[in-house]
Amino acid sequence: MFKDKSLKSKLALFAGVIFFSNFVFSLPLRSASALAAWALTSNGSLKLRTSAGVKLDAFYQSSTGDKGERVWVDFPGELSKPRTLKGNGSVKEIRLGKPSEGITRLVIEFSPSVRLEPSKLKLIGISSNTWELKFKGLESNSFSSIGEGNIIRNSIKRTFEKINRQDLDLSSLPNVPYGKYKIVIDPGHGGSDPGAVGINGLRETDVVLEVSKKVSQFLTNKGVKTVLTRNHERTLDLQPRVTRANNSKANAFVSIHANATRGKRRDVNGLETYYYSGYKGYSLAKNIHKQILIASSQSPDRGVRRSRFYVIRKTSMPAALVEIGFVTGMYDAALLRQKPYREKIAFAIAKGILNYLKVSN
Repeated sequence: MFKDKSLKSKLALFAGVIFFSNFVFSLPLRSASALAAWALTSNGSLKLRTSAGVKLDAFYQSSTGDKGERVWVDFPGELSKPRTLKGNGSVKEIRLGKPSEGITRLVIEFSPSVRLEPSKLKLIGISSNTWELKFKGLESNSFSSIGEGNIIRNSIKRTFEKINRQDLDLSSLPNVPYGKYKIVIDPGHGGSDPGAVGINGLRETDVVLEVSKKVSQFLTNKGVKTVLTRNHERTLDLQPRVTRANNSKANAFVSIHANATRGKRRDVNGLETYYYSGYKGYSLAKNIHKQILIASSQSPDRGVRRSRFYVIRKTSMPAALVEIGFVTGMYDAALLRQKPYREKIAFAIAKGILNYLKVSN
């Protein structure tokens, strides 16, 4: 996590927090820098390519004297050639150096006239080796793009998903009292609304319907009654989904979706789960999210978040909405297209639901 600190020189106080994803990877002291490539684009975005799974620290410092506002990122491993690059426009300069043994630091110093919004600076893990930080408050096209290396080259590739059948062993799923619980499973979209359409025509509705049916099957085999809001390809509005769920008197509601980005950016991938309110809703989402991260350990963790999605806001029981990956993402789409992977994710969702039932009821 990001911590506010005072500079030893007392020139300024760290005035903000840049949040970062919790990828953890240890590099030996004195090893080569984990920073492989970086690009500061004219639309006000810093993009990074690193070694797979590194943990990054990012900081903001307000302007002092003749120095403009600064943002820097620390990487494991040492840089072989410290250097300073002259900026242009609103970017004064970029410095790459070694602040201490075993660390590489990339510093971006802006012109004194620049005013960022430090509370909105977030360093986000796009995949296990790519990152992005958007400089809120920086005027777009106020400088020309600067960078070193290729952000895309050597990005992590995922091979065909091979499933060990032991990973889908029903005996490894938690046991709950037979016939005591009922769960509503909601495959998102359907019929005239295919949801997101991604790489090579991969459709959200096709992916989530298959996953939802498998979740229902796994739960049924463990003695949990299930209700599918739709079990075939048909159009279904939001209110009928909610009505059926509320009339079922179920113990929980889980809506299953696949994500997409505006502009169909292939570099954005990852798993995220939503709840609306209450401890039980959060617990349901957290238990599911934990298991899908285990099932897809290379996927970026986009977190458990609170949201006002209609189907989880209007249902009368604890509810969660899970996004099992981006159909527009280069990595996620390759996985979601594979039947064994979809089955693995369904198993993980079922396990998360069963864990929730054990601890919450």
